[in-house]
Amino acid sequence: MLFAAAMALMALISAVGLAVDDRVLVGAPIWFKPFKFSVSFVAYCLSLAWMLSLLPSGRRVGWWAGTVVALTSLIEMVIITGQVVRGKRSHFNHETPFDEALFNAMAVTVVILWLGTLVVAVLLLRARIADRASAWAMRSGIVLALAGAGVGFLMTQPAPGQRRGDSGVVGAHSVGVPDGGPSMPLTGWSTTGGDLRIPHFVGMHALQLLPLLVMVLTALGPRFTRLTDDRIRLRLVLLASGTYAAAFALVLWQALRGQPLIHPDAATLKVAGLILSAGALGTYASLRAPTPSPVKANGPEDAPTPKELVP
Repeated sequence: MLFAAAMALMALISAVGLAVDDRVLVGAPIWFKPFKFSVSFVAYCLSLAWMLSLLPSGRRVGWWAGTVVALTSLIEMVIITGQVVRGKRSHFNHETPFDEALFNAMAVTVVILWLGTLVVAVLLLRARIADRASAWAMRSGIVLALAGAGVGFLMTQPAPGQRRGDSGVVGAHSVGVPDGGPSMPLTGWSTTGGDLRIPHFVGMHALQLLPLLVMVLTALGPRFTRLTDDRIRLRLVLLASGTYAAAFALVLWQALRGQPLIHPDAATLKVAGLILSAGALGTYASLRAPTPSPVKANGPEDAPTPKELVP
């Protein structure tokens, strides 16, 4: 929570930087990266803090894992911001021994952050949480977040024409085109080639979107009585988790083929259509599936006992 508050402040500082500093680095305003990272860390750490608060056991281990995530994230943000002040790239920068040391340090923090999140994921998978829909939304969300974070490791591989020990830049987020080319507004994702930041973003933010779905279903419960049934909410959450995982796999496949998100080919559109169709049919089936209802009693002598009402 303390780190999330610090990142909220950093987002404001970066916004000021965007307004007053006209420097451009790799085709984007130089303060755009710390702004994006700080906003992402706010959402990420608030979600982790909430999930850790729901653990019925293993809270001490969860506290240490969360602390490790916060500290390693802080180191990463210090490096990113420091390189912005210097006017240098933070990611994939091997121009000087100092730049390379900073990037290598950041790579180590990312691995430790990933392992800390993995510990939290194991705790959530083992935890007994009363509301099954919430439990599976958190479990699915953190597993997908780990997969999304893992996409970052693909970005560190040498791009065509790059060689470790010789090139000043080793690694890229774009596939099939150089970094810094034409891009989408706000996100900065490439419009001419694949972009690994897309599956990275989609996977990481399952951590917020799937629990948000549970909150929406709960809020709609008073208006739609079927959504008050725990079994129906669980079905919908599991369906959403599977659909989200399929969408994550699709955008990763699209990026690895060097294809821009906004220019899908026929194969991508067909798979997207299948995912949407399966999601729609699954939603209909989940809502229409019958659920057991209590037996109506004709009189006092026919009233079921509490033991008989247990499924």
